[in-house]
Amino acid sequence: MISLAIPDLSGNERKYLNECIDTTFVSSVGPFVERLEKMVAEIAGCKCGVATSSGTTGLHTALVSYGIGRDDLVIIPSFTFIATANAISHCGAVPWLMDIDPVTWTLSANQLRTELYDNTETQDGQLIHKGTGRRVAAIMPVYTLGNIPDMDSIVNISRDYNLPVIADAAAAIGAEYKGKKVGELADCTVFSFNGNKTVTSGGGGAMVTDNEEIAKRGKHISTTARISTEYDFDMVGYNYRMTNIQAAIGCAQLERVEEFVNKKRHIRETYNSLLSECDGVSLFPELENTRSSCWFSGVVIPDGNPDKLREICVILKEKGIEARTFWKPIHLQKPYEHAICAKTLEQTENVWDKILTLPCSTSITDEEIEIVTNTLKELL
Repeated sequence: MISLAIPDLSGNERKYLNECIDTTFVSSVGPFVERLEKMVAEIAGCKCGVATSSGTTGLHTALVSYGIGRDDLVIIPSFTFIATANAISHCGAVPWLMDIDPVTWTLSANQLRTELYDNTETQDGQLIHKGTGRRVAAIMPVYTLGNIPDMDSIVNISRDYNLPVIADAAAAIGAEYKGKKVGELADCTVFSFNGNKTVTSGGGGAMVTDNEEIAKRGKHISTTARISTEYDFDMVGYNYRMTNIQAAIGCAQLERVEEFVNKKRHIRETYNSLLSECDGVSLFPELENTRSSCWFSGVVIPDGNPDKLREICVILKEKGIEARTFWKPIHLQKPYEHAICAKTLEQTENVWDKILTLPCSTSITDEEIEIVTNTLKELL
C-alpha cells in the first residue's frame, strides 16, 4: 500500500526515546518539553512557545488566554477541520463562519471586511454583532494545507476593529509569507503534531507568540493552573500537558523540519508536473509570494461529488493506493447546523466536495508518485 501520510522516524527519535526511558522522565516533566517549546518558537519566528497535548487543546488554550469565553463570537472560515470550531465551542463561544478565497482556499479578507462593516457596531468599547448582540472576540484564519491567506489585509482589518488574530496553523509549520516566518503573521499561532502532520510527536501541538504575557498565561492554563509545589490552584485550568516522550519524538522531527517541508514541496511539484495536462482535474492552489508547507497534495475533480470521490478512493485502494476526500465544511456538520454564517459561502460550497488527496508521505519516492498518477489517469 502506498499510504496517504505516514511519519518518517529515521532520525534521532529512538535515541531520544531511550533517553526518556533511561532517565525515567516519561510524563509531562522532562527536558524535551522545554526543548521542543524553544525549537518550535524559533522555527516559527516567535519569542515564546507553549507545548500542548494536541492542536485542538493548543487552540483552546490560546483562546482562553485571550479572554474569550461564553457567548463570544470568533470568526473562522467554514472550510476547515472541525477541531477549529470545536476549540471555540469548548470556550462556550460561538463560531462565525465565513467563506474562503477561491485562489488559496483560506479565509476571504474581502468578505471579512464586508461582514464586519455590515454586521457589527461598537458598544461601550466592544465590537458587537448586530444580529445576536454577542461580542466579536477574535479572528481565527486557517492556513489550509499549509497555505497562507492574505494576512496583510486580515491583520489590517483586525487592527481596525481591535481584534486579536489567532491563527490555526495546524499543518503550516515551515510556511512563509512575503519573507516572514509563519509565526510572525498573527498575534498567536497554533500548530498540530498529529501523526499525519509534516512534523509529528505522535500527538501534540504548540502555540507560539511574541506576547510573553499570553505565553505565560497559556502555560499556566494548560498545566492545571497550579501555583505551587503544594496542591494550590488559582483558577480552573486544563491538563493539556505534552509528555516528555511525545516531546522527544517532536524534537527529533523538528531537527529535520526544513528537509521535510522541502520534500513536501517536491511532492507537490511532482504531482503538478505529472497531472498538469490531465483532463478532468485541476491542481491545488498556492498564493504568490508565499511558501506553502504543502501538507497534503492532490487534485480537484471539477465535475466531482462526494459519491464519485468515494468511489475513486475505493478503486485506488484496491490497486494499493490510499487516497481520501477532504474536509466537509463546518456549516454542513450536525453540531453547527445552526451556526452564524456570512451572507454567502459560495466558494466553500464550490470546492469542498471535489478535492482528492493523494499519497504524500515524506518518504514517498518519485517512482511511487508516478505509479499513483498513472493509476489515477487510467481511472479518470
